[in-house]
Amino acid sequence: MADELAPEELRRKLETGDEPQVIDVREPAAFERGHLPGAENVPMTELPTRIDEIEFDDEVVVACEIGQASLQAVRLIESFEGAEGSSVWSLQGGMETWDGEVEADA
Repeated sequence: MADELAPEELRRKLETGDEPQVIDVREPAAFERGHLPGAENVPMTELPTRIDEIEFDDEVVVACEIGQASLQAVRLIESFEGAEGSSVWSLQGGMETWDGEVEADA
């Protein structure tokens, strides 16, 4: 089973400068309304075909609306050769549980 990262732990990482790579698998319209700081939008429907375009950092957090699609995305990323050595987590509860800072595209 994929690992989950509690929103509080992600907030702590962001505040202390221990910033993981954040991938948001929601559709572009949802991403534009508000996303985690520094997040990259790779919609779940595109992830299988775009996964080889992504350079994965040591720590990766995947976000979605409620934490379900991100669990599937974590499994896919963990199976990808290019992500070997990366710690990959799903944001527990997704954006629905996030009460920290968000960025929006105007």
